Amino acid sequence: MLPLNKLKEFLDSSLVAYEVLTHPVAFTAQQLAVVQHVKGKQLAKVVVARSGSEFMMIVLPAPYHVGLQRARAATGRQDLEIAHESEFASLFAGCEQGAMPPFGNLYNVPVWVDESLAQDEEIVFNACTHTQAIKMKYSDFARLVHPTVAILRMP
Repeated sequence: MLPLNKLKEFLDSSLVAYEVLTHPVAFTAQQLAVVQHVKGKQLAKVVVARSGSEFMMIVLPAPYHVGLQRARAATGRQDLEIAHESEFASLFAGCEQGAMPPFGNLYNVPVWVDESLAQDEEIVFNACTHTQAIKMKYSDFARLVHPTVAILRMP
């Protein structure tokens, strides 16, 4: 099953309202925010971090960067580092490189969300490709993914 179809099937079976957005190719979260005409702080980007052999998703608004010291403190993992795409590409089979959605629960990867994103009514995020995104209510995302919320962005 194609990754977007897997995600849509999961959202449909969970009775969640969402919108699939098709757009010109956008490789960065900021580019995606521009082509979707949404504020960067509403666009959820995924950064994959690694602690030893374990991976986790850190999800934050497009304009922000992961504050590693804050992320280490929040997760209790002092060896936490930003993972290289070559290290985790196989975890998100079928997704274009760097276009994985913030649904770590579909990939057995824990999800951490920056508290500033949790304040948004709606979020937009990559839907496994660089030409499609999904827009949905943050509250539905939180209900389905059960992320841990903390301050994870750089000060």
